[in-house]
Amino acid sequence: MAALVPLNADGLDRVEAVSRLVKALHGRAVPQDTRLTDQQLRRARHMLQAVDGRTNGASYREIAEALFGVRRVADQPWKTSALRDTVRDLVRDGLAMIQGGYRQLLRHRRRP
Repeated sequence: MAALVPLNADGLDRVEAVSRLVKALHGRAVPQDTRLTDQQLRRARHMLQAVDGRTNGASYREIAEALFGVRRVADQPWKTSALRDTVRDLVRDGLAMIQGGYRQLLRHRRRP
């Protein structure tokens, strides 16, 4: 097996990914991935869950109840709820991620 790594702006990220892969293949400890914070990982998971629910016919309210709990959703009037806006944003951003935006998740933020 071999890895071909282009030496462009994303080269360092790719080298790090190859290093993590080699360690995993050889049963070594794989260092924690630092590209995403815990909050970013949670939001990405919620985005995909929201899109999955929406594509399976769930309403925004049903998605909010699944993600945040029935009680929390019931605490506020739905039409003016911040959770309603959050779920709509999660669906929108999840669709964008599915359409290619996921590539941004694979890159470290670096100063130019």
